[in-house]
Amino acid sequence: MNGTSPTRSVAVVGAGPAGTTLALGLLQHGYDVTLVSDRTAEEIRTGSVLSSQITFESALEVEAALGVTGLLPEAPPIEQMTYRTRRADGSEASFRTRLTTPARSIDQRLRVPLLLDEIERLGGKVMVRSADVDDVEDLARTHDLVVVSTGRGGLTSLFQVDPARSPYSSPQRVASLTYLRGIDPDPAGPGLRYTSVEGVGECFTCPALTVDGPCDIFVVEGVPGGPLDCWDDVTTPVQHRDRLAQALAAHFPDEWARSGAGWSLVDANAVLRGRICPVVRRPVGSLPSGAAVLGMADVVVLNDPLTSQGSNNAIKSASFYLEAIIGHRGEFDEPWMRRTFDNFWRGWAQWATAWTNAWLPPAAAHQRRVVDAAGRHPAIAAQIAAGFDDARLFSPWWFSAEAADAFVAEQIATEDAPFEPRDLRRALGQYATGVTVVTTEDAAGQRWGMTANSFTSVSLNPPLVLWAAARSSPSLPAFEEATRFAVNVLAADQHHLSRQFATSGAEKFEAVTLVPADQVVNAGTDDEAHPPVLEGTVAHFVCRTTQRIDAGDHVVFLGEIESYDAPGGEPLVFHSGFYRLATKHPDL
Repeated sequence: MNGTSPTRSVAVVGAGPAGTTLALGLLQHGYDVTLVSDRTAEEIRTGSVLSSQITFESALEVEAALGVTGLLPEAPPIEQMTYRTRRADGSEASFRTRLTTPARSIDQRLRVPLLLDEIERLGGKVMVRSADVDDVEDLARTHDLVVVSTGRGGLTSLFQVDPARSPYSSPQRVASLTYLRGIDPDPAGPGLRYTSVEGVGECFTCPALTVDGPCDIFVVEGVPGGPLDCWDDVTTPVQHRDRLAQALAAHFPDEWARSGAGWSLVDANAVLRGRICPVVRRPVGSLPSGAAVLGMADVVVLNDPLTSQGSNNAIKSASFYLEAIIGHRGEFDEPWMRRTFDNFWRGWAQWATAWTNAWLPPAAAHQRRVVDAAGRHPAIAAQIAAGFDDARLFSPWWFSAEAADAFVAEQIATEDAPFEPRDLRRALGQYATGVTVVTTEDAAGQRWGMTANSFTSVSLNPPLVLWAAARSSPSLPAFEEATRFAVNVLAADQHHLSRQFATSGAEKFEAVTLVPADQVVNAGTDDEAHPPVLEGTVAHFVCRTTQRIDAGDHVVFLGEIESYDAPGGEPLVFHSGFYRLATKHPDL
C-alpha cells in the first residue's frame, strides 16, 4: 500500500474538486501528473460560480489528510441543520440539530486556483485546454492511466449509461444557485437551512466563503412544470435576483424574511441555472483507438444537487481512486478500472445515489413518520443530519416501512440512556481497533455477514475469540441459529467491504470474491453449511460457536477457532469515526 511508482504517469482530465484532489494526492506519492483544465486559474477566479459545494465531515477528513485544508482560507462553519417541510395536505414538520463536526462551503472559484497553484508547485503539469476525445487519445498514448472527471468536450459520450442504476430519463428538478450578501444570519447560529414544499420544490441555504469574503448561498430547486420552473426567460443577473426574490416570497417565507433591504449578488457571476438528469454511467470509456480510460466523479455518478452530495462524492471518489492507484502494481487495465469504480460504488456512491433519488419523489408515509418523529426526538434528527455526511446511515430505514418503525423505536429507546449516545460513541471511538466482517451460512445455504470491530482474542488454550452483534441487526437470527462463523480481518484496501457489510440488505455479497470452500484450511466439518471466507483479507478464523451471551443491546458470541489463515498485509484500522492506515511508530 505504501510503495510508490515515480516513473508512472497519470493524466487527469478535469480540474474540479475530484480532479484537483486526485492530482494533488498522486503528486504527494511521487507520480508524474498532468492535469487538464479548461480554464486558467485566473479565468476560474473571475468566472461564474460552479456549485454550492457543501463539504461535510467525511470529505473534510480526506482534504485534511492530503493537506488541502492548510491550503485554503477558513470558511464560516456550518454548525447545525434546520429542516422544514410543508406537505400537500397542509401538515408541516421541522427539526433542528447540531452537526457532529461543522461542514464548510468554499467557492470553487477560490478553492480550485489555490489547488492548481499547489499542483504546479509540486511539479505537476497543468495543461489549459478544453479537451475533446482527440486530446484524450493523445494523453492515453503518453500516460499509463487517464482519468476523466469532466463531461465537457463531449467526453461523457465515452461512458455508456448504466440503465440498471439510472431510474430517471429526464431532469427531476429545475435548479438555481445564487451567492448573496446582506442576508440576516440565522439567530440560532450558522447552519444548513433546508426547506421542502411538497409538489413545489426545495430551498437550502448556508454560509460560505467566496472570492472576496463571506456570503450566503441560496439553492432553489423546482419540480418541472411547477411554480418554481420559472427560470427559462431569465437572461441577466439582475433578472435572476428578482426572480429569486419572487420565489422566496411566494414559497419560502422564512428565507425571504432573512433578506434585508440591502441584499445583493456577490458579483455579476454569482448565479447559475440548469437542469440535471441523474445518471450513472459505466466507468470504463473506450476511445476510438481502443484505449481504455477511467471515469470519475460526475462523469460516472451524477446526482441531483437536492441533497448537497456533489462535493462529497467528488472528493470521496478521488480518495478511493487514489488508494487504488497507489496500491496497484500491474497495468491499469479494464478489469482494474472496473474494480476501482466498483469499490467506490459499493463503498460510497451507491448510498448517496439511492438516497438522493429517493428524495426526488414525494415522501412515502414511513418517511413522513420518521421526519415527524425527528421533531420530537433529538436522536432521530441527529441521525438524519449525519446522513448528509454519510448517506449509508439512511439505509435501510429510509427505504423500508418496517425498518423505519424499528429505527424510530430504537432511537427513542436511547433517550433513557445514562449518557448521550453520540458523545459516548465518540469517546469509545478513541480506542483504535481493526475491522472485521463476520460471516455465516444457514442451513438453506444463504450467506449472512456483518461488519464488527468488537472482535478480540479471549484465550489461546483453548483458542477462543469473541465478537458482538447488535440486537437490531436483521442478520442476528442467522448467527444465533448457525453453529459456526468466520471472522474476516479486513485489509487496508477493503474499507468498501466494511461499509457494504455494515448496511442491511440482500446485496451484501454482491461482487464480493470468496475463497473457494474447498481451499479454506481444514474446511471439512460434519456440517453441510460453511461460513463464507472473503478473499484478500489479512487473516480469517473459522470458529465453532461455543456460547451466546445477552449483553444489553448486543449479543456476544464466543467461538473456538477450528481453522485459520493469516497471509498478513496492511490491516484496516478504525479510529475516531474514520478508517485509518496502520504505520510503524517512528520511535521503533
